[in-house]
Amino acid sequence: MTATMGLTLQEWQHHYQRDAQSVYATLENHLATLPADDNAWIYLATPEQLRAQIAPLLPRYRENPASLPLFGVPFAVKDNIDVAGWPTSAACPAFTSIAENDASAVANLKAAGAVVIGKTNLDQFATGLVGTRSPFGAVRNTFNPAYVSGGSSSGSASVLARGLVAFSLGTDTAGSGRVPAAFNNIVGLKPTKGWLSASGVVPACRLNDTISVFALTVADAWRVAQLAGGYDASDAYSRANPGTAPAALPAEPRLAIPQNPPFFGDSLAQQAWENALSALQAGGATLCPIDFSVFHQLAEQLYYGPWVAERTVAAGDMLQRAQEMDPVVHGIIASGERYSAVDAFKAEYLRAGLTRRIQQTLAQFDALVVPTSPTIRTIEEMKQEPVLYNSQFGTYTNFTNLADLSALALPGPLRADGLPAGITLIAPAWHDRALASFGVRWQAQLALPLGATGKMPAAQPQALPDSPLHVRLAVVGAHLSGMPLNHQLTTRDAVRVEETVTAAGYRLYALANTQPAKPGLARARQGAAIAVELWDIPLARFGEFVAEVPAPLGIGTLELADGRLVKGFICEPAALSDALDITEFGGWRNWLARGENSHV
Repeated sequence: MTATMGLTLQEWQHHYQRDAQSVYATLENHLATLPADDNAWIYLATPEQLRAQIAPLLPRYRENPASLPLFGVPFAVKDNIDVAGWPTSAACPAFTSIAENDASAVANLKAAGAVVIGKTNLDQFATGLVGTRSPFGAVRNTFNPAYVSGGSSSGSASVLARGLVAFSLGTDTAGSGRVPAAFNNIVGLKPTKGWLSASGVVPACRLNDTISVFALTVADAWRVAQLAGGYDASDAYSRANPGTAPAALPAEPRLAIPQNPPFFGDSLAQQAWENALSALQAGGATLCPIDFSVFHQLAEQLYYGPWVAERTVAAGDMLQRAQEMDPVVHGIIASGERYSAVDAFKAEYLRAGLTRRIQQTLAQFDALVVPTSPTIRTIEEMKQEPVLYNSQFGTYTNFTNLADLSALALPGPLRADGLPAGITLIAPAWHDRALASFGVRWQAQLALPLGATGKMPAAQPQALPDSPLHVRLAVVGAHLSGMPLNHQLTTRDAVRVEETVTAAGYRLYALANTQPAKPGLARARQGAAIAVELWDIPLARFGEFVAEVPAPLGIGTLELADGRLVKGFICEPAALSDALDITEFGGWRNWLARGENSHV
C-alpha cells in the first residue's frame, strides 16, 4: 500500500497542508498505482482530466484553504452518475453516452475541492444487490474473492474498502448503498430521499432513488453528504431539510430490533448479529423486539409488484434491445410491462398504508436496528439462484426508501469465518445526523480495522461538526434534566449535549413568585461561573420553545467559560430587585439541594 492509500479526509487535509503544490503529482502517482485489470473500475481519469480538475483549485486554495474543505481528495463515482466529459454507461455499453454536465452532487463535491479519479462498476442499471450483473465482470468481495461484493454499488464499495479513494458515491434504491457496505466492512450513508439531488443520475426508480456515500468512517461520510447535498431546483424530487429532526440519538437510546429475524440458515450471520446486539447493550442501548411483518410486507412490494414498473420507465428503449442487456436485469425490468395504471394506484395506496404503520411504530423508539443483510453468498452460488439470493439480501433494506426513511449502514462484529457483517440504523426522514452521531460512538466502541485496509481507526475519533439546523441552547434552571419544564425541550426533539459553566461574569438569582420555581441569570461586572446544560434543539422548533418562555425571562446570548457563545436564558433587570442572589451556589441544582428556597 502506498502512502496515500487508505487516508481519511482529515489525513488528506494534513497531507496537503504540508505541500499543497504537490496535489497534481500526488494524484497522478496515486492513479498510476491502480491496477489496470481491476474490474471495480469502468473508467479511470486521464492525466489531462486530472489536471483540468486541479488547475482551478490551486489558486483558490492558496488564497483561502478553508474554502476548499476537500482540496485534492480523490473520490470515485458510480457509473450511473454523470461526470462532465466522461462516459456514463450504467454498466450497459450500448447505453453509454458522454455526460455534458456533472451531476449536481458531483458538482458540489468538486466545488469543495474533491477530484474524481474514476467511475465504478455496478449491477447493470442499478438492478441488483449482488455486484455480479455486469458485462464488465463480477466485482469480488474485498475480504474473500470467492464471495460477492454486494451491489448494485459494487465498484464504489470495493475501491473505498481497499483505500483507493477517500470516499465514493453510490446510489441506493433497494439497499445498493448499504449491502455493499456490510459485505466490505465500510460505512454506507443512505440519505433521506431528496437531500442529495438526483440531477445527473440515471434513474432506477425515480421516486425511490438516492445517491449514497461510502466512507471508512462515519464522520467522513457525514462530511461528504453535507457538502454534496442541498436543495436543487432542477430536480423535481429535491427537498429542503425542514429542520425538525433531533441532532443526535440519546446516550442510552431505545432501539427497536426485529423479533426473530430470518437468516436463511446462515448461522454465522446470526451469531454476528447476536454479537452486535451484545455490543449495542454494552454501549448503553435498550433493545426492544418488535413485530417486523409490516416491514417485510412493504419490502416485498419493491420487486414483486407494480413498483418494478418504475424501472421499466427508466430503461426506456433499451428494453427493445434485450441482447445488449444482462439477461437477469432485462427479465426484472421487462416484468414491469405487465402492470396497469390501476395496479400502480393500488400499489401506492398499499405503500402509503404500510408506511403509516411503520412510522407509527418507529415513533416509539429512537431508531430501528437491523442486520444489513441476513446472509452472504459466493459468486458461484449466485449463478445458481440469482433472483432468490438477491431477494434475500434485501430483506432488511427494500422497505427503507418506500417508507421515506433515513439509514446508516455500519460495520459490525466480523463473522467467525472472517467475513464482514454489518448493522443498519434506520429512522424517519431527516434523522440522518442523529444516526451519524450514534455511528461515531459505535465505531469508537468497536474499534474495527477500517474497511479492508488493515488500518486501525484513530484513537480519538473525529466528532461531527456543529449543526446549522440546530440551535445550541444553555439552560440554567427549570429546563435542566429532570426539572419540571425539561419536557418543553424533549417533546421538541432537543438533545442534551453536555454540562458546562458560563464565563465568570454572571450572577444567579432565585426569582420570587414563579411556578414552578425558576432562576434568573444576569451578566454583571462582578460575577461567577454558573452551571448550565447545553441542548441542541431543532431550528424549526426553536420558535415554538421561545414562545413559551414567560416574562421576566427571555432568550439571549450567553458566553461560556471556554469562550463559546450560545443562546440561553436571561432575565429582565426589573425582576431582580426582589429576587434572592444565589450566585455563591454556582448553579440551580446546588441551590435546590440546600433546601433554602422555601420563600420562592
